[in-house]
Amino acid sequence: MARLILQAPGELCVNADSGEHQLLAPEDDTELQSVAAWLTERPVADFYTDAIRNSIDYVLDGGRTGRFDLLSPKVHPGERASVGAKLEYEVLRIFGLPKAKPLDTLISGAPVDIKATVGDNWAIPTEAHCKLCICTQIQLKKSRHKSWLVRAHTSWLYRGKGNKDQKRGLAVHAREHWSVPLYDWTDLPINPLSYLTEDQATQVLAKKPGQVERMLKLFHFLEGHIIPRNVFLTVGAGKQDPMRRARQLRDRAAKEGLTVLCGTWVDSREQAAARGITLRSGEWIALREDPGKTEPESLLAWPTEQDTKE
Repeated sequence: MARLILQAPGELCVNADSGEHQLLAPEDDTELQSVAAWLTERPVADFYTDAIRNSIDYVLDGGRTGRFDLLSPKVHPGERASVGAKLEYEVLRIFGLPKAKPLDTLISGAPVDIKATVGDNWAIPTEAHCKLCICTQIQLKKSRHKSWLVRAHTSWLYRGKGNKDQKRGLAVHAREHWSVPLYDWTDLPINPLSYLTEDQATQVLAKKPGQVERMLKLFHFLEGHIIPRNVFLTVGAGKQDPMRRARQLRDRAAKEGLTVLCGTWVDSREQAAARGITLRSGEWIALREDPGKTEPESLLAWPTEQDTKE
């Protein structure tokens, strides 16, 4: 296949809808620079981490399905792809942006389309050709993500008719040379259930024994790991009030040598802080009741929807 040759900044872009116009380098595109400035005044990487994690949680629906891994064979490829659609609304909510036509939103008065992929490229619709797009790539196997701001000129999209909706991918050269990275590759926190062995996961996610027994096993298996609220909903999938069961096991855990702390409670946050651990609302951790014991290095907290509202 012949290498795709793109028109460079300074040349003309031929767009059937808006006609010929000059291709601008990002530094010469005042509208792009205004949007980039608005975004970079905010913790973009952190906001996107929360938005992506919430979108993945929504698609997995662990509280109903018991699923916790988007790469699991139990997850249909179509569900995986739907993370991008959910992400658009999470981004609008977390950034406090309006849903506004002609694209997805307005930033600094400029129309912006919000795109995301769990693959290698984005499907740019015809209405977004030559418009500003925030393009996010989610690499599930590497548990990381990155976003770029780019003007998706027709001349910088792959040739041909695209898919059946006439959506076309952004050329790699355009992304690498004529876009603005909004942040570097950023880790996505890993669901703590992924650290369980196959046997441990079977015990924790089994239908029996009851929720309290299985959650107690979870705390033993993941001692020293920060565990978000969503994990308990997954462990108690299909059962009533999993969080109430989690709160009930503190005394049981203490009898087995574990101190269970929850970031929702002030005293728990203070006890965790005394051990050098930061607990956010909705996060739990089980620690061995041995002051001389070196605590395990705490893992990245897994943001919950409740956290993003605070």
